[in-house]
Amino acid sequence: MAHNAHTTAGHGSHDGHPLVGHLVPISTLVSTALALLVLTVITVAVRYIDVGEFNIWIAIGIAVVKATLVALFFMHLRWDRPFNLLVFVGCIAFVVLMMVFCIMDTSQYRKDMYTGNPSAAQETLEKYAPGAPVARFKSNG
Repeated sequence: MAHNAHTTAGHGSHDGHPLVGHLVPISTLVSTALALLVLTVITVAVRYIDVGEFNIWIAIGIAVVKATLVALFFMHLRWDRPFNLLVFVGCIAFVVLMMVFCIMDTSQYRKDMYTGNPSAAQETLEKYAPGAPVARFKSNG
C-alpha cells in the first residue's frame, strides 16, 4: 500500500497542516472581557435604580448583549460559518418568543396578584387552591 501525504497527515489536518481554527488577538479578547465586566457592573447598578417594570427589560437586554459578545468572540461565532450564526440568532428569537408568551400569560392573572391586602390574598388562595392551609399574612399596619 502506498502512503501519500493525505493518508499520513492524520485526522484534523489539511495538506499536512493541523487545523487550529481562528486565532483571535489578545487585545480583542481582553477588550471583550472588559466589556463583559462593565456590563456586569451596569446590571448590578440597574438593580439599585428603580425604573418600575423596565428593570427586568433592562436586565434582559444587557444579558442578551453579554451572551452575544460571548458567542461572537469567545466561541468564535464571528469567524464561523454563516449557518451557525443563523442557528444562534434563531435560538435567541425562540427564547424571546417564549419569554413574550410567558409575560403575556402572567399579565392575564395580574388582577389576582397579592396587593398587600391579606383578605384579597386569602380569597385568591381559596379560589385557586381550595384545599390549601390558611395563609398567615402580616399586615403592613
